[in-house]
Formats: sequence, C-alpha cells, structure tokens
Amino acid sequence: MASGSKSKGSKAVVWTILVLLILGLGGFGVTNFSGTISSVGTVGDREIAVQRYARELQNQIQAFSAQTGTNLTLSQARAFGLDQAVLGRLVSAAAMENEADRMGLSAGDEEVKTQLLSIPGFQGLDGTFDREAYRFTLDRAGLTEKQFEADLRAEIARTLVQGAVAGGVTAPEVYTATLMTYIRERRDFSFTALGVDALDTAIPDPNDADLRAYFEANEADFMLPEERAITYAWLTPEMLVGTVEIDEEALKELYQERIAEFVTPERRLVERLILGDAAAGARARLDAGEVTFEELVAERELDLADIDLGDVTKAELGDAGAAVFASTEAGIVGPVDTNLGGALFRVNAILAAQETPFETARATLVDDFALDRASRVIGDMVEEIDDLLAGGATLEDLAAETEMRQGQIDWTAGSGEGIAGYEAFRQAAAAAAKGDFPEITELADGGIFALRVDEITEPRLQEFADASGRVESGWRAETTAKALAAQAEALAERLHGGETTEDLGLTLQAETGITRERYVPDTPAEFLETVFGMETGAVTVVRGETAAYLVRLDAIAPPDAGDVDNTVLRDRLAGAAGQSLGNDILEAFTQAMVQQAGININQAALNAVHAQFP
Repeated sequence: MASGSKSKGSKAVVWTILVLLILGLGGFGVTNFSGTISSVGTVGDREIAVQRYARELQNQIQAFSAQTGTNLTLSQARAFGLDQAVLGRLVSAAAMENEADRMGLSAGDEEVKTQLLSIPGFQGLDGTFDREAYRFTLDRAGLTEKQFEADLRAEIARTLVQGAVAGGVTAPEVYTATLMTYIRERRDFSFTALGVDALDTAIPDPNDADLRAYFEANEADFMLPEERAITYAWLTPEMLVGTVEIDEEALKELYQERIAEFVTPERRLVERLILGDAAAGARARLDAGEVTFEELVAERELDLADIDLGDVTKAELGDAGAAVFASTEAGIVGPVDTNLGGALFRVNAILAAQETPFETARATLVDDFALDRASRVIGDMVEEIDDLLAGGATLEDLAAETEMRQGQIDWTAGSGEGIAGYEAFRQAAAAAAKGDFPEITELADGGIFALRVDEITEPRLQEFADASGRVESGWRAETTAKALAAQAEALAERLHGGETTEDLGLTLQAETGITRERYVPDTPAEFLETVFGMETGAVTVVRGETAAYLVRLDAIAPPDAGDVDNTVLRDRLAGAAGQSLGNDILEAFTQAMVQQAGININQAALNAVHAQFP
C-alpha cells in the first residue's frame, strides 16, 4: 500500500532523523560495529539495529551534555537512565513499524524520493539535491544509502500509523467549557480596606507574657542562620598598585593601543531615506512645504526607526559622507547618490570631534596600567603560594611570607561586605568544610584567596532578649491584623443582618468583570481566590498583613462570548486538550502494540555497544 502523504508530522519526524544522523557519533569513535551481532533486540518481526541504538544513545548523551555544560560519560548517562529512555523509544518505534508491516502499509518510492530531495543537508549551493553531499553526510553517520532510505521509508510508514491513531482527536466540549469557565468567568464585587486608622480601639502595650507567647509561636521567624568562622588570606591588584613601577614608554604604547577611546572623529546623528529616482522630486516637495520628512517616510511604509543610522562618522557613510558632513547644521541633505540609489539624509545633531591628549589621559592610563601589572604579578605568584601550601604553610604563614593579607569573617549566606562581596569567595565559603585543606582560588578582578573554616555554628534560635525589638514589632502587627479582622467580621455580620453600607458609614470600591487571572492592586495574594469561592450576595473578610478587607460579591458572569481573546483562548485550549488526549491515546496504542508483538532484548549486544563508548 503506497502513500503520498506529506503531512507536517511526517516531515517533522524526518527532520529529527536528519539531525540525529548529521550529529552522528562524531568525536566519540562509535561509528561502526563488527561481528555477527546486528541488532540489540526485536519487537515482533522488527529489529532494532545496533547502529541505530548507538546513534540514538550518543545523540542523547550529547544533548544532555550541552544542557548541563559537562561531558557526560556513559556510566553517568546510565545512572541518569538515558540508555533505558533511548531503548524505550526505539522499542516503541519498532512496535509501530512492526504494526505498519503487519497492515501492509509502506511508503512508495516517489514519496521517499520527495522527502529525500527536500532535506537541506543534502542540497548544494544552488538548492538542488547534491549526491556528493548526500554520500558524505551518510558516510560520516556510518550509514549506507540503502540503510538510510530504508529507515526513511519505515519512518514515513510509522508516521502514517501514528497520525491515524492520534490525528483528529478532539477534546469533549464540556472539558473545554469547564476550562474556559475557570479561566475567564467574571466577578463583580465591592470591597473596602480597613487599615490601622479604622480601629475602634487602640492596641494596648504588650506585657512580657504576650511577647514570650508570640516568640514561642513564631520561632521560625527568629532562627539565626548557619554561621561560619572563616580565616582567609587574600591579595587583590588594588593592594599592589602602589608597588608597581610606572614605565612611561609602556604608558605611551597603551595610549596608542587605546587611541579610539581618546581620539574620536566628528560624528553625526543621521537618518537615511532611500528614494531612488524619486529623491529629487521628494526634495522639491519638501522645499515647497508640501510634505514633511516624516510624511515621506510614511509614504514608503517605513518608521523613523527603520531609517535611523545612529551616530556615524564620515567614513562610515561611504560616498555619501562628503555631502552629509559638508552641512554645518542640522537639517535635510540631498538628494545624494548611494549604492542603494538616490537618498535624502536628515542630520539631527552634530557631535564634534574630541581628542584627549596623552598628558590628560595619563592618570587613567596609570591606574589601568598599574592594575594590569599587579594582576600579572599576582598570577606569577600563584605557583609559589601553591607550593607553600603544599609544603604545610598555614594562612598565617602566607600573610607573613608573601604580600597576601590575613583576615577573619563570621560568614553567613547573607554576608556581602569586604571579601564576601566576591562570588568566588561566597561559593568557596559555602562549600568548604571544617578541616579542609586551604586552596588558592582566583577572584574576578585578578586577585586570589585561600580560606579555612575554623568553626561552623548550626542554625539556632535567637535569644529572646536579643530579639525583643523584632518580637514586639511582630506582636503588634499580628495583634493589629487580628483586631482589624474581628472588626471587619462584625461589620460583615451587620450587613448580613440587613443593615446597608450607608447605615455602617462604609464606602465600597466597585470592581466589575474581573477574571481569575487579574490582580487587584494593594490586596493580598489570596484576595481574588477568596472572591471566586464566594456566592452572589455573600459578604466575607480577607485578612491582610496591614489591613482587613470587607468584600461583597455582587454578580457572577460567564466568559464574554463576544471577546475575540476568549475565542482565541478557547481554540487554543481545545487544540491543546485534543493534542494531549491524542498523545495519551497514541501512548496507550503503542504500549498495546509492544505487548502484542512481544519484545526480545539482546543484552549481549547492548553490552557490546556500551563497550565502544569512552
């Protein structure tokens, strides 16, 4: 049974195969397997070729390595289960190919040819199929043309089966409607915030028992972080700047190397409008006042951002530079012939040339020169300091025998002063353990340090006396919040009892058409969640940290059927749900085909493949 299907799904899978083939097993030497073993297993009558498993596994390792920034070894890959994941995918693919064979489903030669000729990796510079490129790519992947075309044929047939199973699946309307209702159902409500100034009764001062009860109930808020007593020795370029001898000739060479910083040519802020043969006419219209420059830009269906060249030098404008820089003031220049045709230029500003002589730039150059030399000096010292540490020198010895300076810090994860301002130090301080051997580590500015953890104090509860100020502040905030909530609850009860907001002297802020995804400013995170859990006419209280919110739900409305955004969202939800359902059906079908066909895995073949990996 032949097929001429050119579905997007089929092409997507073909592209995937191509990427895997091109990546191949480059750099790992796993390109060929000799001997009589040809497959790592079978599913029904379909074999899983050794080369196919090896390529898939290598591609998975390379992809994982790229994501993590490490060169993953096979043992690490197997620890992550990558080999089993690859084998599982190949078993599923083989099961579908076996089912296609059982059904007598196959891709015709014309379809295979069409797919093959459309692959960019096999095309020459003129966009046509290049047999040499085809042969070279397959050779690098360790494949023959016959193997690749057989894989391609099987891939197309498998895609047809998958498309028949998963294609066209739609989610039940009630499912989509339920999602839409949850996301876009609307609420009309009114609310008011009761702040500290609305309290009927002032909060009394707490006694010692009140504070201790609050402290004990909120111990997590008064935990001190882990603290590490660290001794360190460090050296930065700034510490050595004063010892660096300044070489005037070297300074002058540095000035010349950075001349672009100190000598800048005249520049102009320019816009260029390419008009071709119409440039002269456009200039005449401008001069006659019939049109503005902005209107000319709009006529070309452009924005000013499209024609903005930024600040440019005369040289950067090429042949147009002389005309544009001949102008002594801002304005229109042209028509000017350019390599793109006739053009009008608008000069928006003239930036004068600037020159900073060596004598003026010297102070800056001295600082940079000294820092650079100091960094090099430190770099040259690293080996010597490493040797001292290896010979048993302590950090105190380093401070006595080298230019390194000793220091001590009680470091926590929140420390950021002095040496703790360096990320490298913070990482080393967090990772080090008591008793670890000090090692030289580089700092981002060219400095170095080594550290020793002298003591680690585990997280602990702060003493009540030391936390008294924070305890009282916390108690007052909690007590105030409780009092406001109680006052708001009393008002809610009176509203339920039939009194009106006017009777209570309340002014409510009205909100209409609010959906669940919206946010009401200056309200707690759970505010809208509470509103969407209310019934029409209900009044409730939402407690915040500094206020209590009295809320009345006025109306519930379904999603706006006339809103274009809602129509788009409904379509997306239906599409996503249908695709998810189709994937689930395909997964179930694939597993059924695997069980029906039966699996036979050749562990010896798998071991042989794994043995070829570094």
